[in-house]
Amino acid sequence: MNTVEEIANILKSVKSAVIFTHMRPDGDTLGSGMALSRALSMLGIENEVVNADPVPEKFFFLPGMKEIRTAPTLNAEAYVCVDSSETGRLGDLEEVFLAGAKKKKITINVDHHISNTRYAKYNYVNICSANCENVSELIDALGVQKDKQIADYLMTGLITDSGNFTHSDVNGRTFRIAASAADAGADCNTINYELFRKQKRARAAAYAEVISHLRYELDDRLAIALIPLELLARHCATQDMTEGFVDFALTVDTVEVSVSLMEVKKGQYKASFRSKGKTNVNAIAAVYGGGGHILASGCMMFGEIEEVIDKLRYTVSQHLAE
Repeated sequence: MNTVEEIANILKSVKSAVIFTHMRPDGDTLGSGMALSRALSMLGIENEVVNADPVPEKFFFLPGMKEIRTAPTLNAEAYVCVDSSETGRLGDLEEVFLAGAKKKKITINVDHHISNTRYAKYNYVNICSANCENVSELIDALGVQKDKQIADYLMTGLITDSGNFTHSDVNGRTFRIAASAADAGADCNTINYELFRKQKRARAAAYAEVISHLRYELDDRLAIALIPLELLARHCATQDMTEGFVDFALTVDTVEVSVSLMEVKKGQYKASFRSKGKTNVNAIAAVYGGGGHILASGCMMFGEIEEVIDKLRYTVSQHLAE
């Protein structure tokens, strides 16, 4: 694996870059991509950020989020992936990235997932609470002085992926990097309000119904939140509004693993896993071709809903800590 200094030197040697963020974008991938983009621009390196899916509206309070493209327009020298454990996480842009690699473009992978496959020519993978920790170090190695814009991007990723600094993988490094972002002008109050305390009525209604119908399994050690398309349609809610639904069940004292099953289409569900701390949900997601973190992972599951729940019940039972 490469060092962060090696990655910085490679980036400083190019004239242009496309920064790839993962599909169904969250605060960490967007914060990572936009912070790095801003830093490269300050160095005079032409760049753009791309994502296969639309950026959720809740991130539009941050400058530049509306300008993220769905496909590259630059014939760039470098393709940089941030917060993506494998090329499949790029969604419809996976083929674009792989085609670039075949054309001998410089490919770089900056990530924090334990399941990362080291798919690029140059890889900096450091397991930590949020990938914005790694990007912050990369920006320092580039010799760029963080401004308020970079600080806000970084703080957005730190806050969202660390669960507001509550996850068990938060450590001194996390807080030191958060402090450096705060010193550079990051507005924690606005970020927290826009991402956690502000919501549309449609989301509130959908959330209330989902939470009121939680299913408990395995002596209440497993909780499952079902999010059918019909429910979202009835409340005029969108799929991106469901972020955070999976976290509520972990507040129940008996629950060790929380899962949300969001219907993508008939017979297909996006499963998001959260662990209270003792159970490795990355291993559970890996059974179905997914992955992520030990305490937060995801995958796609297929079949009728009761069949999917049966599979989950069995797999989780095999991994629950005694």
